[in-house]
Amino acid sequence: MAKTGTTTTQDLRSAIERSGYYPALVSEAVESAVGPEPITSYLVHQETTFDANEVRRHVTVLVLTPSRFVVSHTDEQSGDATSPQPYATTSTECVRIDRINSVVLSRMVANPETYTPGTLPREVVLTIGWGAVQRIDLEPAGCSDPNCEADHGYTGSATADDLSLRVSEAGDGPETVAQALVFARALSEATIATRG
Repeated sequence: MAKTGTTTTQDLRSAIERSGYYPALVSEAVESAVGPEPITSYLVHQETTFDANEVRRHVTVLVLTPSRFVVSHTDEQSGDATSPQPYATTSTECVRIDRINSVVLSRMVANPETYTPGTLPREVVLTIGWGAVQRIDLEPAGCSDPNCEADHGYTGSATADDLSLRVSEAGDGPETVAQALVFARALSEATIATRG
């Protein structure tokens, strides 16, 4: 759930518990990363994926404090050679707000010709970049001459997308889409405040 304004650690813990995904483990990891700072906004997003014959769950928790953006991911794994029993891995990353260089929110709406302001999109994709992950896509360059045999080098693009989170009305429900919009706005506003 995303909230604006100051909220409590208990509100966040309740949202994590409602996700039903290892709440004690996820709460402890997130609360440890957040520390004593007040929480200004958060989003808890659970997704289920299918991997061959297995169903796996993943939860992402995004937390905004006055000075930091905290990201937590928790995944479950089936047993393997190193651990015969199923296990979960959880990680957290804390990023200073002034390090966030992009907040991209893509919205998909049905029937755009009749769109009414304030109507929830069918899905949103929130992409946040802070420079930790850079992806470079290269391909051989060419020219329009079909007989040209010259080496034109490479062309490509560099993309920074440290986190991309897709939330849809069909998969996650309208409340989660609304919460993602609220969190994206709070994060965007926080990045403006640090540069002002």
